[in-house]
Amino acid sequence: MTQQTTTHEPISAQEQIRQTRIQKLAELADRGINPYPYSFNKDANAADLQEKYKDLENGAETEDCYSVAGRVMVIRNSGMFIDLVDPSGKIQIFSHKENLNEDQMKLLKLIDIGDIVGFTGTIRRTPRGELSIKATSLKLLSKALLPLPNKQISKEKLEELEKFHTFSDVETKYRQRYVDMICNEDVRKTFQTRSLIIQKIRQYLTAQGFLEVETPMLHPQVGGANARPFITHHNTLDMDMYLRIAPELYLKRLMVGGMSEKIFEINRSFRNEGIDTRHNPEFTMVELYQAYVDYNEMMVLIENLVSTVAQEVLGTMKIQYGENEIDLTPPWDRKTMLGAVKEATGIDFNQIFTITDARAKAKEAGVNADDCENWGQVIDRIFEEKVEPTLIQPVHIIDYPRDISPLAKVHRDNDRLTERFETRVNGWEICNAFSELTDPIDQRMRFEAQALAKANGDEEAMEIDEDFICALEHGMPPTGGLGMGIDRLVMLLTNSPSIRDVIAFPTLKKRD
Repeated sequence: MTQQTTTHEPISAQEQIRQTRIQKLAELADRGINPYPYSFNKDANAADLQEKYKDLENGAETEDCYSVAGRVMVIRNSGMFIDLVDPSGKIQIFSHKENLNEDQMKLLKLIDIGDIVGFTGTIRRTPRGELSIKATSLKLLSKALLPLPNKQISKEKLEELEKFHTFSDVETKYRQRYVDMICNEDVRKTFQTRSLIIQKIRQYLTAQGFLEVETPMLHPQVGGANARPFITHHNTLDMDMYLRIAPELYLKRLMVGGMSEKIFEINRSFRNEGIDTRHNPEFTMVELYQAYVDYNEMMVLIENLVSTVAQEVLGTMKIQYGENEIDLTPPWDRKTMLGAVKEATGIDFNQIFTITDARAKAKEAGVNADDCENWGQVIDRIFEEKVEPTLIQPVHIIDYPRDISPLAKVHRDNDRLTERFETRVNGWEICNAFSELTDPIDQRMRFEAQALAKANGDEEAMEIDEDFICALEHGMPPTGGLGMGIDRLVMLLTNSPSIRDVIAFPTLKKRD
């Protein structure tokens, strides 16, 4: 009879640390300490203290007492010096046995990097110039069982402890954004800036007399933009529904109803499309409508909105994105779409009338447009490949083909075009705007053309929305409208290379 042996998988370093910290939980319980208490009376944050005492001289001490709380990021000299970080910044904790009683000194030995701790004490500045809290008491607020990402650093290299935490694996950064934020101050600042940008957009529009509204995220049919939708099912009603790809048709219903002559919505929309550095299936945009104006007023509005937000958030209208300095100061340049294509290729599409000739001209320009179904799609394809990447400074590309603009009013001087523009910055579209189509008969014909394209296999084409046509038949005033992608604007104003860097929890493939 042979003796069977049992093999065990080696325990990872992370799991070893986790088990050690779980043992500390038991020690805390033996001492009657709750490692996850209910509250803490915090009365100051790191940034405010740094600002208030910025002129305190080296070596000076005060009797001013504060309670601070945050995450322990660095421990030096067996806990005598601790770097405590809260959302506003960092402050050093000086914890010494002369100021802490025996029980608190024992508790200090159970504190690890990553724990959330509250300290109370007086303000001092060390002889080396570090503003500190001279702790007279501490309270463990949350015991971290998992360690933060780190480099392997020897005890001899104490000067490297400031660089202890690293989190460079890109996929893990997006999957564990909470750890990314803990370890990287720049990441926290990006999302704080995002919040401020949205706040300033809302303030600007409200100050201009716009009324903020809300519209449904679940739609009974697809509409508002050309895109593939996400489909879900409502069990009680036993009907398929769609996550909105744009709020446009509902906002226009509110314009018909006369809710206000100026309305806007900061909305979350969803498009079942590809993912890249500028596209995420779930995204945020602001969409607005103003009665009795056309797309010319919308150009002025978007210029003033973006430049004002940049000035108020960054203190300047000149921003740096990668290697490009971009000047957002109004007014911005304007180019017709056909003019921009002619400038890039030498082809004047005003003189081309058939889809066959348009495809042939596209091929001459080095663009494959054989799958394009109409004149407008060919022009759009050439524009995307030959023009779009060159548009670094802000510019309004105006007068889009009617074929690819089903919700825009026909151009008053050329019925092959519409009064539509897209604003481009750094080669990206950040805004799409129209003189809105208000003629219900024309709208029905456009919808019918979209429905035919959908029947022929175009999954991004719209359907006929009978209720929306009914709304237009009740009369909608002349209206200008626009939609601006907030995620891309945040990318520009924070110099972020990917849309995933400005969406806290971007869409990712599920791990096995």
